[in-house]
Amino acid sequence: MNLIAESIELGDYLNELPVVNFSHECIKQKTNLLFSDKQDDVEKVKIAYEYVRDEIAQSLDIESQYVPCKASDVLNYGEGVCFAKANLLAAILRSQTIPTGFCYQRLFIDGNIQNGYALHALNAVFIPSLNRWIRLDARGNREGVIGEFSIEEEILPYKPNEKLGEKDYPIIYTKPNIDAMKVLEKSTDAHRMYRYDLPSAL
Repeated sequence: MNLIAESIELGDYLNELPVVNFSHECIKQKTNLLFSDKQDDVEKVKIAYEYVRDEIAQSLDIESQYVPCKASDVLNYGEGVCFAKANLLAAILRSQTIPTGFCYQRLFIDGNIQNGYALHALNAVFIPSLNRWIRLDARGNREGVIGEFSIEEEILPYKPNEKLGEKDYPIIYTKPNIDAMKVLEKSTDAHRMYRYDLPSAL
């Protein structure tokens, strides 16, 4: 896929936001543990990605109702849905001055066309040493749903079936989707939110 940056200014992908709050003390402490000056940008992206993918649970996978939204809350809870995990990965990488944006897919709810659609969030990261963007999906791996760090070809958990109405959006956004953020902030049940409340398209 040919990715399209919403902004030509890489600095727009480094901004701190209310839900990408990388100045929060818990995120500072975590980045101090994750990173060192000896690591290059590719190593840092891989470390951050695998940390959020593997150490932060996907709330739906663990049958949890919690719906954290802010990056700091996702880190403190140790879980979140895809939108929340994307906020945390963006916060961690932006704290290291690595431009990180937000991408979306339109997917069937629970993989079933009869359930309708919901947006799914992932990240795009600009790696300075490679001078290009790559997409990474830190939702968390489970059987049949696998995402990996790759700077060559994308290895994403989901491949939308556009013939059936699913969609892969090419835009790399500087901010997370505002409608999705509003839903996360007011929701108290992750499963109900996923099935009934998330936006179905951009």
